Amino acid sequence: MSCLHKCPKRTESEELVFQEQLKKVALENGKRLGLEGDPDLHFLLVGGQLVKVRSNSWKKARYFKLQEDCKTFWHESKKIIRRNHTFSIDDIDSVRKGRQSEGLSKHTDPSLEDYCFAIIFKGRQKNLDLMAANEADAKRWVNAIEKIINNMRNLNRQQKSEHWIINCMRKADKNDDNQMTLKELKHFLRQINVEVDDTYAEEIFRKCDTSNSGSLEGSEIKHFYDLLTQREEVDVIYGNYAQTDGQMSARDLLNFLLNEQREQASMEDALKLIEKYEVDETEKQQNRMTKDGFLMYLHHEDGSIFNPAHRDVYQDMSQPLNHYYISSSHNTYLMEDQLKGPSSTEAYIKALMKSCRCVELDCWDGPNGEPVIYHGYTLTSKVLFRDVIKAIKDYAFKTSDYPVILSLENHCTVEQQKLMAHHLISILSDALVTKPLGNTVPSNFPSPEELKGKFLIKGKRLNKLSAGNNNSNIEEDTVSEEDEAADCKENGQKAKPKKSKIKLAKALSDIVIYCKSVHFNGFEHAKEQQEFYEMSSFKEGKAFNLAETSATAYIHHNMDKLSRIYPAGSRTDSSNYNPVPMWNVGCQIVALNFQTPYKEMHINQGRFLPNGFCGYILKPEFQRSLSSQFDPNTLTNGPWLQKKTFHVMVISAQQLPKINKDKHKSIVDPLVRVEIYGIPADNASKETHYIENNGFNPMWNERFQFDVHVPELAMVRFVVEDYDSTSQNDLIGQYCLPLTSVQSGYRHIPLLTKRGDVICSAGLFVHLMLIDAS
Repeated sequence: MSCLHKCPKRTESEELVFQEQLKKVALENGKRLGLEGDPDLHFLLVGGQLVKVRSNSWKKARYFKLQEDCKTFWHESKKIIRRNHTFSIDDIDSVRKGRQSEGLSKHTDPSLEDYCFAIIFKGRQKNLDLMAANEADAKRWVNAIEKIINNMRNLNRQQKSEHWIINCMRKADKNDDNQMTLKELKHFLRQINVEVDDTYAEEIFRKCDTSNSGSLEGSEIKHFYDLLTQREEVDVIYGNYAQTDGQMSARDLLNFLLNEQREQASMEDALKLIEKYEVDETEKQQNRMTKDGFLMYLHHEDGSIFNPAHRDVYQDMSQPLNHYYISSSHNTYLMEDQLKGPSSTEAYIKALMKSCRCVELDCWDGPNGEPVIYHGYTLTSKVLFRDVIKAIKDYAFKTSDYPVILSLENHCTVEQQKLMAHHLISILSDALVTKPLGNTVPSNFPSPEELKGKFLIKGKRLNKLSAGNNNSNIEEDTVSEEDEAADCKENGQKAKPKKSKIKLAKALSDIVIYCKSVHFNGFEHAKEQQEFYEMSSFKEGKAFNLAETSATAYIHHNMDKLSRIYPAGSRTDSSNYNPVPMWNVGCQIVALNFQTPYKEMHINQGRFLPNGFCGYILKPEFQRSLSSQFDPNTLTNGPWLQKKTFHVMVISAQQLPKINKDKHKSIVDPLVRVEIYGIPADNASKETHYIENNGFNPMWNERFQFDVHVPELAMVRFVVEDYDSTSQNDLIGQYCLPLTSVQSGYRHIPLLTKRGDVICSAGLFVHLMLIDAS
């Protein structure tokens, strides 16, 4: 129900009743969020004036408030056409206190730091830059909004589902009388993405309208809700194991965990689950689990496809740095394409907040002696190098403590290089690695654990490392140009003749310690001539060719050196290559365009989902052992060959979002595709049939089987699409994770948007088994 509804003008008494109803709705929603009587929630529901900041000259006072669904913010607008603006809590990525957005930093005075805050949205929606009347008000707004966001995110899927359905019901109640007519019921069903014929809708309505009043209210609406949300497939599973007076005893639950979930569970584990998830206190005291408790268990992390033991850092983080896949970004500064898109510090913040651990900085001479970052020879906008380093410092370790590599593509003159070095040293301070760890010349990389909270610079260096680093008095010298810098010229619209040498300032050279860029001259040359810290960057075409023709040599190269892969310059739309073949040969820094949210980034997000989403994943042992002869292109015997059969039963989906929200009667026709990405022999894809006009609770019950030869390198991706016979299917949601992080049994799968954000109430329900192949 919305305070913005257009309805007939109410009398004064009707308005009082209506406002009381709004308060009641807000109280109910606050209770569902666990914020009943909370003063911060009350503060947001009352709302207040804030100054919206767009430029130095555009600063306007606007009224903001949280609506009664406790999920939607409303703010006034002076526009003639759109006088009311709303946005959902679900659309908010974060709230930043202070002048911590580009807009506020540019358009407000530093003295107003404590008055300012910014609402950062997911995807490409512009930030909302705001200023309160005083410091206390700003703090109150930030704390209150963050509390609502955190409470909403901490709801389990069942609670989110209930919150969503009930609010859809209220929106369908057009005249706000807390009753539901047959017409409103049909409108509600379309809202929740299910199309039913009139006969079926009338049948449901008659079944619930026990008072024969022609509308549903009170317990009748509750009855309708129960009918709507009944999960027949869960009822069947529960019934098969509830062998104790129609309930699940601890012994029944243990049987389920052992037989269906294939867990190494004990009676103690079963009792813990009852204690954790059972909603009926009487049954809990008798060590029993009701159907509601069972559904609660299935909706929480214990019932999720993703192994909860992999949610935190669980891998050995004391191995050398090159023994890990490292989450890496290409052209990190870009928000869109590589020809005319904007460059922004915001792009770095977004990548770092996704635990990206290697970011790229394309550095060029800027005005007033200050170096800038942008995509050379294009129309992309420029951002100050100094501002980027400040943003990196502020956000590098918000989501992960492990080291961040700054990959410099240096096009600057010596004078501006010196300023780059000054900014890096002065801004990053002690966090910047400026000499090898220890007192001797290193012979191997330090570990991510040893480098926690540290920054490494990747770039050109004038000489070899020494124990005291470098005592040379030379202020500058000539070095070969970065491989990618040369490629940039070849692909640039204003290409200059290729230049193989650049002048390098000693000040910048001296802070390149463990990631010295060198040209690749073959695996044998690298083995004989290169130091461990000398690393090469490979354009995707060259890297894929080496992975196909010299896979074992590539893997051995990556056992003691780092390799960086970057997209071809011809990808002007910032599209990406498939990262999996590069991981298959042990490449660590597989750089992708984070701003381009398609399949390749979904796979990347899945690859780094385990191990605490820290941006580092330990490579399999056979990619770290010098005795290994692993080749992903052949199926030779070895410890890597652990053939498994992956059984997937796609059972059902719940509350899929509408794709075309503008079309009132548009309902999705969903299908599910299961994809495996790994070594070439393991790549596979299978999909269900589509179900017409049902995005609320479609059911497939289709079984698939996949043979997987090297499970340690396999990724599994679940894709839900809206079938279209005349054009390409639209993505509804997706989820990707390593096969080694999959839990067997009956599992719920959360669904993510194209950009990797959770779709709050939506999900898949599946049965999975990963068994040794006979």
